[in-house]
Amino acid sequence: MAETILIIILMIPIYGLVTWSYFYPEESLLFGKRWMYKEEPELSNEVIRYTKFASMIVMIGLPIFVIGFIFDIYFLRLTLVVIPVLVVLGAFKIFTDEKDS
Repeated sequence: MAETILIIILMIPIYGLVTWSYFYPEESLLFGKRWMYKEEPELSNEVIRYTKFASMIVMIGLPIFVIGFIFDIYFLRLTLVVIPVLVVLGAFKIFTDEKDS
């Protein structure tokens, strides 16, 4: 029981960072790196889309993954296979999308 509470408490800041990264992708990508540039860097649309996509996958997959391991639901452990496949397919779609070119 204590492990479950500890995992949930530790997941709250991670989930908050991922949510912040989804809503403000430019800010999250440049966090701690602005000092390296003289001017405001311009991020491409692909990078912003990929950041939002990765944040969305983590926001959906992390709770499913943790719930599957906390409650020993073996069906939810399938996320170990499904989430990497979704990331690869999503990245393929993002980087081959021609609408922003």
